This record gives sequence, structure tokens and C-alpha cells, in this order.
Amino acid sequence: MTEHIKCPNYKKCGGCQLQNLPYERQLSFKQVKCIKLLGRYHHINEIIGMENPYHYRNKVQAAFTTKNGKILSGVYQSSTHNIVPVDSCMIEDKIADEIIVTIRKLLKSFKLKTFDDNTFKGFLRHVLVKRSFTLGQVMVVLVTGTTDFPNESKFVNALLSRHSEITTIVQNVNNKRTSLVLGNETRVLYGDGYIEDELMGKRFRISPKAFYQVNPTQTAVLYGKALEFANLNGNETVIDAYCGTGTIGILASDKAKRVIGVELNADAVKDAKVNAQLNDVDNIEFYEDDAGKFMTNLAVTGETVDLVIMDPPRAGASLEFLRSLITLSPEKVVYISCNPETLARDLSFLTRKGYKVRKIQPVDMFPHTEHVEVVCYISRIK
Repeated sequence: MTEHIKCPNYKKCGGCQLQNLPYERQLSFKQVKCIKLLGRYHHINEIIGMENPYHYRNKVQAAFTTKNGKILSGVYQSSTHNIVPVDSCMIEDKIADEIIVTIRKLLKSFKLKTFDDNTFKGFLRHVLVKRSFTLGQVMVVLVTGTTDFPNESKFVNALLSRHSEITTIVQNVNNKRTSLVLGNETRVLYGDGYIEDELMGKRFRISPKAFYQVNPTQTAVLYGKALEFANLNGNETVIDAYCGTGTIGILASDKAKRVIGVELNADAVKDAKVNAQLNDVDNIEFYEDDAGKFMTNLAVTGETVDLVIMDPPRAGASLEFLRSLITLSPEKVVYISCNPETLARDLSFLTRKGYKVRKIQPVDMFPHTEHVEVVCYISRIK
């Protein structure tokens, strides 16, 4: 039995909706949820949980504010703009939490003010910490409301003297009225401006804006299942749709003849190309394009694809994308979903258009929250 740890911020924060349940009961709750939503399509394999479902997040984000003269840092309360003060979180990386607390203390000693969203004055808005669990590298992103950084070098040196594990520090400027954390302007204050991580024998570069799965332990489980379901033999052409920084496509490249990654985000495509070079992968190519349009154009030119790996956002695949998938008509589809509700909707469409669901595997990527990831293997009915 996994120990049931009670979080002091549980009722205020709202981030860990299932934290009142012992972990085994959380897994049962998610299993039942998947059966209710997806059971009509196929048998649901038993959900794969974590041996230690705590401090799994390798990316930690903290908002900063000042209340009654006291500097606070923490997380936004669920569905509000109120900051819940947090020094340590049961699902966040401990080192990242410690660094954020240090930055809060340094602000006071350096007489630096937090940014005020109402007056649009002040300095620090957010801090983002990303850590490579395999290589130990740590990136700190200071999100500021202004480019001006008083006592910049002294502040950086003071932070490094307290946390020698930090390998790079970046200033990101966000001076817009927006709910987005990161702005467009970035300056490297120390180190390379990025970190690297190893996943399933491959190396990946993580820049401040790059999307990278936040639970590396379960990412290996999730992607491992996706590749197991794909059952590649080395002769296939594979499309990695919504490819992001190319993670799953690069992992699949060892067992495929050719991999094509498609992603609309230009920054992600740049990172994907770097990641391919880092791993000496020469049978993968990346395109900055809408995945649906790209696949339709492939079909029009008469190109054939054996497998489509798709990992859409929480909203699921668009109808245009699903139609393009049917037009391209690959033999196999591996659908990685972060939302079983939209997966159920998309499976309803695909199973009416000549495809059959063959395997469904839930994976607990986010213990203590309601979220559950699902890998689904679908093939064309012959």
C-alpha cells in the first residue's frame, strides 16, 4: 500500500483533486472512468500507476505577488487568479521548490519588487524551474515584467552560490496583459539557456518554451506502450502528428524506415530538429504545418503511410484532422490521449469510418489529480 500523505494546501489549492483518496483508490477511480467512457470500444487494460507517486513533476511554476508588504510565491488557486502560498508541494520536484523559496528571499534582500498586474509596475512575475531527473541539470527562468534587471550579476551569483546544481538561468520578459506565463523576449543570464534530459536511451534538449512531458518516469511507460502497440518492423513510414519537440517520433525512428514529424509551433519544430541531430537520427524529417492539412496533401499526391502516431491536446483531434486521417487511410493508428472524454468522441468517428480499436491502456501520468492518459491502438478493418 502506498502511504497516504495529506497536503496542507489541499483545500486551498485545488490542483490535486483526488488527494483525499489513498493512491490505490485513485487508480480505481481512473480505471472506472476509462471503462465508462471507453469500455464500449474494447477491453480496458489495468491502469499503470507509479511506485512512488510523489514529487514527480520535473517542471515547477510559481507566481509571485506582494500582500500586506510580504512577498508571496505559489500557485494559482483552481479557476481563480488568487495565489496560494506554497513552499513545498507533494507532486513537485523538491529541488525546484527549494530554488523558488530562495529566489523569494533574495528578492527581499536585493529590494526587488514583485510585478503588480493592476498597476503594471514591479519586476518579478513568475519563476519557472525545469530539471532533468536523469542528468541533474537545472534551468531557472525568471519571468519579469520589464527588461531592466537591477543588480543582475549580483543576484545571479547569489542564487548560484546557494544552489550549485543550477546549470542555466534565463530572463524571460512578459510585459503584456495576458494569462500566458512566458513572453516572447528571452535573455540568457548564465549557462547555455537550455538543459538536456535522457529518455529511453535518447537525449532531448529542453528550452524555456519547449513542451516536454512533466512526469519523466511515466512518460517512459506511456511512450513504451505506444511503441509496443505500434509493433514496428523497420519497413514502415510513420507520421508523428502534433509532434512537439519530436520526442515520440525520435524514439520510433530506431524501428521505422522513415518518420515524418508535423507540428504547427515553430519553436517546437526548431527544437525537434536539434533533438534529431543530438541523437544522430537521419531517417526523420520535421515540418511546420497543420497536421490535418499536411496529411490530406500527402494523400492527394498518392503517398502512403503505414502508421500515424497522434498526441493531440486536451481538446482532442479536430474534425478536419480526423477526416484527413481517413483520407490518408494508414493501416495503423496509435492515439495517445490526455483526455478520455475527447478520445471517446474521436473513437466514435474513427470506428464508423472503417477502423477498429484493438488495445486500450490507461497510464497514471498525474497522480493525485483527475487527469489520466490513455494509449489506444487502432487498425483499419480489412
